[in-house]
Amino acid sequence: MPGSQAVQQEISGYRYSLSPGESSRPPSEGKSKRSQVLCVLPCTVSQLLSATEQQGSLFIQGTEINQVGVVGIIRRTKPAVAYVVYSLDDMTGPPLDVKQWMDLEAANMNDRVIPPGTYIKVVGSLHSFQNHRSMVAFSVRRLEDYNEITSHMMEVVQAHLLNDSSSCSAMKNKAMTTIMSLSSSNESTSYGFTANQSQVFNLIKSCPLAEGMAVQSLMTSLKYLSPYDIRTCLKFLMNEGHIFSTVDDKHFKSTYL
Repeated sequence: MPGSQAVQQEISGYRYSLSPGESSRPPSEGKSKRSQVLCVLPCTVSQLLSATEQQGSLFIQGTEINQVGVVGIIRRTKPAVAYVVYSLDDMTGPPLDVKQWMDLEAANMNDRVIPPGTYIKVVGSLHSFQNHRSMVAFSVRRLEDYNEITSHMMEVVQAHLLNDSSSCSAMKNKAMTTIMSLSSSNESTSYGFTANQSQVFNLIKSCPLAEGMAVQSLMTSLKYLSPYDIRTCLKFLMNEGHIFSTVDDKHFKSTYL
């Protein structure tokens, strides 16, 4: 991973890359809002561009954000040596730059660059540097069903209602429980996981190590699965945004709490 020019910061076992000059200092409001930092928040481009900034942290409706999910169409692709930048447009505001790290000089890596005109779903972190907002992607995948666009916008509306201070607290707690149930190992089947994918995901999610679960540890714990089956599950979970790599491409953590 191209972390040589980035500052690695660890938050409750999660690891992120910050460009030089950026900061992720905790807000002064305490832990009540910070508890949601590591949740994936469905957003529109307009929300991300208009998010307020306080002491180096970004907020939407008073809630600190880090991991966000956005759906849109690629307007422009700008490949570089170590990464590619997609100009993502969801028609709610100006396009947003999304940076995905990859070694384009490696064999066949250029084939992974998604062309303009393609609808994608991005899970990543929002950064602000010198008054420029951009995302660093953990996962970028093509939409297989355009119904995902509608589904995403409904999730954005639901998240907005949850964060609305005028909402009934009881309703908010009930809806939040519904969303957070996605992170529960007992509800992993709601993603449509196969039995193998569910077992791999649950092991990664339960790993307390800062660097996440190692592939070798997965193979040791799931001896009845072949290395090919485990790597196939890892590829699926990464493409869907459920897990992300940490210190290298052999260690993984869950996107969810």
